[in-house]
Amino acid sequence: MSSSENGGEGGGDPSSSAPDNTNATTNEAFWTQDSAFDTAEDVTDVELLKRAWRNEKAAPEILPFRRNLVERAREQIQLMEDTIAASAESGTDDLMLSLYRMDLDRTLFLLRSYLRTRLLKIEKYVLHVLKSEELWNKLSEAEQKFAQKCTDALQKHLEQSVLSRLPYGYQSMLRQAISSEEDDMVPEPKLDTFVFCKIRDAIGSVQMDEKGEDIVNLMEDDFFILRYKPIQRLVETGQIDLV
Repeated sequence: MSSSENGGEGGGDPSSSAPDNTNATTNEAFWTQDSAFDTAEDVTDVELLKRAWRNEKAAPEILPFRRNLVERAREQIQLMEDTIAASAESGTDDLMLSLYRMDLDRTLFLLRSYLRTRLLKIEKYVLHVLKSEELWNKLSEAEQKFAQKCTDALQKHLEQSVLSRLPYGYQSMLRQAISSEEDDMVPEPKLDTFVFCKIRDAIGSVQMDEKGEDIVNLMEDDFFILRYKPIQRLVETGQIDLV
């Protein structure tokens, strides 16, 4: 799909609409937040990775990439692999080797599942992500490249199989027709969905609706079923865990 065709349709060219990846300020804000989140408690990186994995699986949208945590997990995986290899060569007891491998397998599963969950969300909401600089900056550099490749492949497939055969005014992959005032064919996550969550820190009163009629007092270690959107930032900062 050429950009001129999309321009005529009023839908824009999604392959060229990716937010500017040079905005280091927003990215750095997420990485700083990630670092503070990781060191907030005296827990292992495996536990932190498990929390990040649970939050990512339960959240309706993609969360900020936990770059520092992922890098440390990869370093630990490499260290465990080296330890297992050295222990095997030195004749370490088979039971100990089995325990080492179980620990390695658990960490590998958490990391792979965390990254796979994020890729599935990106693939599902790729056009929506490309429209928002805030969402774009939640991705890692590798995820940004993946999102761009997904968009290019989707655009090429739809152009060759469907869009080129439709009448003028209906050839956009973003809008149903040229008369549409917004991108009404772009899937978006449902932020008003209900989630089951645990309060990690005493937060106090939180407004759950626009009118201020629904106020919930969030205290440490309490469990709630709440709409995701009002607690969105509290999840990102680690004050609330999704279960």
